[in-house]
Amino acid sequence: MTPAWRQLTLLSLAELAALGLWFSAAAVLPALSREWALGDGGRAGLTIAVQAGFIVGTLASALANLPDVCSPRALMTASIVLGVVANGALALAVESLGPALVLRFVTGVAMAGAYPPAMKIMATWFREGRGLAIGILIGALTVGSATPHLVRGLTELPWRGTLLVASALAAVGAVIVQLFVTEGPHRFPAARFDLKMAWAVFSERGPRLACFGYLGHMWELYAMWAWIGVFLAESLAARGGGSYAGLNAPAATFVVVAAGAVGCWVGGVVSDRWGRTTLTMAAMALSGACALVTGFTFGGPPLLTLALAIVWGVTVIADSAQFSTAITELSPAAYVGTALTTQTCAGFALTMASIWLVPPLVRVAGWPWAFAALAVGPAFGVAAMGRLRALPESAKLAGGRR
Repeated sequence: MTPAWRQLTLLSLAELAALGLWFSAAAVLPALSREWALGDGGRAGLTIAVQAGFIVGTLASALANLPDVCSPRALMTASIVLGVVANGALALAVESLGPALVLRFVTGVAMAGAYPPAMKIMATWFREGRGLAIGILIGALTVGSATPHLVRGLTELPWRGTLLVASALAAVGAVIVQLFVTEGPHRFPAARFDLKMAWAVFSERGPRLACFGYLGHMWELYAMWAWIGVFLAESLAARGGGSYAGLNAPAATFVVVAAGAVGCWVGGVVSDRWGRTTLTMAAMALSGACALVTGFTFGGPPLLTLALAIVWGVTVIADSAQFSTAITELSPAAYVGTALTTQTCAGFALTMASIWLVPPLVRVAGWPWAFAALAVGPAFGVAAMGRLRALPESAKLAGGRR
């Protein structure tokens, strides 16, 4: 194994271990809802708080130029430890929604230092095949995000125990980063966040359309991840019980979300070989179709529901890494870091709206129409990437493979 692939493996393992903190509360949401008598707003708030913390964390990190002022490895380690402490405090000491929201916000801030610096470190090891490398890293993030569902599905742990397992795994991730991860030979020059330069990602056609494609993708992704577990559990309950091919709802949720790792790997390969717009448009078309039809299986045959949900889980994340890769290829070198920060912050801000939207739509119109509303994002994203494909700027993508 080459040093670059060894470091990618280590980074991926660290991300897999650490990112369970992100959806740890979502995995235990049914138990929290019963114990704390949560309504729609409270249930959505536990996930939205993490997204808000991530947005604040990425902006603060960029404004303070933290990834350039200090070691990305040190920033990752400190951030993961902060997330471990916040998540552990929620498990051990919190009895109500208010303090939980604060700690979930802190967890989101921590994730801002655990995830983006990993991409920067990885990029210092890869020039060729960067789309595949980023795809693998995002795949590890995807599996890591799903691990609390696996713990919930395979054990009888109470919700507090599930959160503590997520914190323990994240602590292992911090140790991996601190002891084994290093930067590669292709380091980036320092870059500062500048509001004028941030606007440039929307003022130039190529980066703007790639960003619009990303926004369409993000409208769907995190809302799907946040609520698919609740949907699977309620679908079985509507039938009076049962299982998904022998899996309970939490274990099935893990399979659905973790299957996205395959999508990330395939997406990276296809994007590098046949083009960024080719992959992103195909993935969004397929995931949007799944959003339109999966909800209509509510209360129906579990195998059909699970099969569609797995296809959705694969396609909903397959294109994620390629929007970031496209931004690095389309933006002038002077503000690649700023463009990525702007894209990420805008995308995660949008997720707060779609995550919040699902519960009231379920209450008013049911799961079919709540999930169908998420298909609006991929439709918008396909249109944006189709427009980008037709522009001369798209020749910069993947060495001319549009």
